[in-house]
Amino acid sequence: MAAGSGERLGAAVPKALVPLAGRPMLEWSLLALKAVVSDIVVALPPGTDWSMPGVTTVTGGGVRSESVLAAFEAAPNGDPILVHDAARPLASAALFARTLEELSGSGADAVIAALPVSDTVKRVADGRVVETLDRSQLWAVQTPQVFRRAALQSALRGDLGGATDDASLVEAAGGEVRVVPGEPDNFKITVPADLARAEGMLA
Repeated sequence: MAAGSGERLGAAVPKALVPLAGRPMLEWSLLALKAVVSDIVVALPPGTDWSMPGVTTVTGGGVRSESVLAAFEAAPNGDPILVHDAARPLASAALFARTLEELSGSGADAVIAALPVSDTVKRVADGRVVETLDRSQLWAVQTPQVFRRAALQSALRGDLGGATDDASLVEAAGGEVRVVPGEPDNFKITVPADLARAEGMLA
């Protein structure tokens, strides 16, 4: 997924094409992905001029899941389907492989990378704390997320507007979603400080 505008990053180009250590941000993910998957489809913002040999491009939608649907429809008939965000350029090939292996060895409909939450998390309404959540059961979700093709296809037939991630669509459809440990370095680049952090790590 590379169709985000990246307004909070303040860049003059789409977020996925922002230079990172000498190449467009999304290309770091693609280098790792090519080690473990056979076909890659990238959803880009409308009118974006970018290409890479062996990679299919499509125009993304107005919301994330519409971009996933556009990429899904352009993908060959392989199974499973792996979804990853270009805004997480430091994901390793080992992480991609781990999520695929967990799906293959389980009966789940989807497997997602995530990290246990270490901070105390409170639910707040109108500036007032309503509840302190049990962090022992909370995980911060990353991508990659991998899906059995039929499960994702079925989930993408529903209402796509409110989904914060693709696994939530499978959950809402009654599917089983499992978790594998993510990577601390697999953070999402959202603001300039994130970009500077990633630059330093890649350097």
